[in-house]
Formats: sequence, C-alpha cells, structure tokens
Amino acid sequence: MEFFSAVTEQTFLQNALLAGVLTSIACGLIGSYVVVMRISYLAGGIAHSVMGGMGVAYYLGGSPFIGALIAAVISALIIGMVKLYWQEREDTLIGALWAAGMAIGIIFISQTPGYQVDLMSYLFGNILLVAQNDLWLMAGMDAVIIAAITLLYRPFQAVAFDPQFAKLRGLPVNVLYLLLLCIVALTVVLMIQVVGLILVIALLTLPAAIAGHYTRTLASMMGLASLLGLLFTSGGLAISYQPDLPAGACIILLAAATFTVSAIVAARKKPLDSKTQA
Repeated sequence: MEFFSAVTEQTFLQNALLAGVLTSIACGLIGSYVVVMRISYLAGGIAHSVMGGMGVAYYLGGSPFIGALIAAVISALIIGMVKLYWQEREDTLIGALWAAGMAIGIIFISQTPGYQVDLMSYLFGNILLVAQNDLWLMAGMDAVIIAAITLLYRPFQAVAFDPQFAKLRGLPVNVLYLLLLCIVALTVVLMIQVVGLILVIALLTLPAAIAGHYTRTLASMMGLASLLGLLFTSGGLAISYQPDLPAGACIILLAAATFTVSAIVAARKKPLDSKTQA
C-alpha cells in the first residue's frame, strides 16, 4: 500500500510505471517472434554488443542511448548476415561479436575523462532513473515497432513459421529476416533502461514463453505476452520499493518464478490432454 500511495505523489515512480508499460508493448510484440523463431541467442548477441556503442558514445560526450541504438542495428545486420550466409561458424562468430562489443565498451568507458558510475546502470538497469525525455524516446520507438508489425504482420509470420514456403511464395525472406532482427535490436535498446543489458533477454523472452503455454495464435501470444510484461514490470517495481531492492532484478525474478510455475502446469496438462483425446 505504501508503494501505491507513493505512486500518486512521486513523479519518478510514475515515470517508472510508464516505462514499464512502453517496454511491455515491445517485449510482447517482438519477444513472441524471438521465442517462436528460437533466436534468443541472436538477440543476446545483439544486446551485449550494444555495450560497445554505449561506451564510444559516452567517451565522445554523446548520448549512450543513441550509441546503443546505432550499435544494436549494426550488430543485428552483421549477426543476420552470419546466420543467413555462414551458418557453419554461426555460434563462434556471434560469440566473438558478443565479447568484442562488451570489450570495446569497457575500454572506452575506462578511458572516459571524469568517468561516472552512472553508466553501470545500463548494465543492470534502473527503471527509477527514467526521465521524461526517455519516455518520449521510448514511445517513439514503440510507435516504430507497432507500425512495422502492423504493416508486415503476415510476411513476418510466414518468415517465422515457414521461411521455405515464404520463399516459394516470392517473399524476400532474407530482407524480412534482417528487418525483423533490426526491430529486435530496437526493442533491446528500449528495454535496456528498465532491466539493463545483462537481464534484457530474460524480459524479452519470458513473457512470450509463458504466453506460448496458453495461446494458439501469434496475435494472441503477443497480446498475452504484453499483459504479462506489464504485470512483471509493475509487480517487480512494487516488490522492490519497500525493501529498496534493485527493481530490474525483482522484475526478472518475478518473471522467472512465473515461468517456472507455468512450465510445470503446462507439463502436467499435456498428459491429461493426450488422455482426453485418447
């Protein structure tokens, strides 16, 4: 109750809740594609390589958020090309890009004059530090993601579930795949402020994975995943407030606990369904 009372009075908590709403929309829409296509490792490579762009931007006196966005898109295109045209070395190359991005970021951060520890919040997230300008930027990124999914829902769906059939139908599968990875990159950057680079993949995949236990269509999976994302971000924020715990970690622990329970329930439900059908 203390948390809900504080929300009505504290602007930073209101901003944090709004950031959770904006993040939930993106993680529900794009996280569903990541889970269905089983590309969480690719998304992880994109997320961790973002550190390089943030470090360079911080060193040059620019916005780490913009640096992260540029690095994420470049990494998405490189990882997508590796996935499409160099599959036999895919794991090694993505792992190398993952590590190189982190290393570049650490080097530039260490060489930044007057280095401030505030940048470390991007590693582990701090939803309580989201400012009004960040909310507008996140809303703009959400708008781009929603517009892309609305316009290309069926082509993306074809690429996600049956790329070979999509290619036979004349769809530019490789272009759509690369575009989808770029949107994943955009989502990763949007979520960094909430849970940080280290935990971003968990928030991207867990709500969608839970939704997959109870839905049969991609659209319903997206809707339920977005609602679950909102529940986790708001619930984690509320849990962390009284004992003054890291909000990002509480959000992920709540999501992980819910996923564990859901997976157990889903596993027990399958034998009952098969018996019923028999």
